[in-house]
Amino acid sequence: MTSGQRANSFAARIVAWQRTHGRHDLPWQNTRDAYRIWLSEIMLQQTQVTTVLPYYERFLQRFPDVLSLAAASEDDVLALWAGLGYYSRARNLHRAAQQVVTQHGGRFPADVDALAALPGVGRSTAAAIAAFAYDVVAPILDGNVKRVLARHAAVDGFPGASTVEKKLWQIASERLPAQSADIVAYAQGLMDLGATVCTRGDPRCGSCPVAADCVAREQGRTAELPTARPAKALPERRQRYLLLRHSDDVLLVKRPAPGIWGGLWCLPEIGDDESALPALLRKRFGVNRIGDTRQLPDIVHTFTHFRLTLVITEVAVAGRAPVARDSGTVWLALAEASGAALPKPISRLLISMSDAKRIA
Repeated sequence: MTSGQRANSFAARIVAWQRTHGRHDLPWQNTRDAYRIWLSEIMLQQTQVTTVLPYYERFLQRFPDVLSLAAASEDDVLALWAGLGYYSRARNLHRAAQQVVTQHGGRFPADVDALAALPGVGRSTAAAIAAFAYDVVAPILDGNVKRVLARHAAVDGFPGASTVEKKLWQIASERLPAQSADIVAYAQGLMDLGATVCTRGDPRCGSCPVAADCVAREQGRTAELPTARPAKALPERRQRYLLLRHSDDVLLVKRPAPGIWGGLWCLPEIGDDESALPALLRKRFGVNRIGDTRQLPDIVHTFTHFRLTLVITEVAVAGRAPVARDSGTVWLALAEASGAALPKPISRLLISMSDAKRIA
């Protein structure tokens, strides 16, 4: 069998398997609406389907098309995204919607390169959108597909390494179906196979349509492929935050777009010198009189690349609450925390405080 015949055989088996055994009932399937497909693909980046489902439904209820999303404020978008993580995706989602409206007349382009140029999209996501919305034949290479191809072709090395990823892109390009009519089933089939059969921990090779010529299976290497990311201890960071409270209201500041929790409302960061706190309260927030001060239990939050310990000092404002001094500062009622664009650990803290206040 020639390499071309093997590639066609691989694609044909994936297509046949997907049509019989693949997933067909996800809400973003069975649609050619590029907006809905794009929204699902962005949400699914580094996030499991079960986590995405409720967010996807809420987004469509609030923003049923790209025009409504483009017209929304960033705060509204971030508030709806809160809890889904990787908040740069939400900011890029908003920017991309605005570009589709201003640069493409409100219609997502069918060209893969034009799609990939949108904020937050990239090559693989662009190919998936083009395939599912427009039957464009182009290779995809998300995490599930990388695992399938790395095992089937026995590709050594961490898939995130540039040389390994380049090889996987080459394999993905060589194995595309010949007919555009098959690209939807093929692309979805690869994703489904990686998500449900060729899983990370316990691959079900007996149910795999391409197991017969899977090199990793032949060599007994499915457990070691794809190669894991080189082990590295997570760096530890520690940051103090101020929970400035007046009755049932808490002061929040908007974080800058770059960095963690960009664009979200958060507790203000403060330094480690407690003696400087009164001066900071006067100069930065206009607070001249304070009541009780207490240290809250530390909160540990793990990001992809580091672990953050939040050290939180709660300070009660005595007398009247000062007026927020600019658009980057706001007093938020504890009862409104669940609907605000907050980092997850801050949201949980404020909601728990609201619940405790209500029970009391």
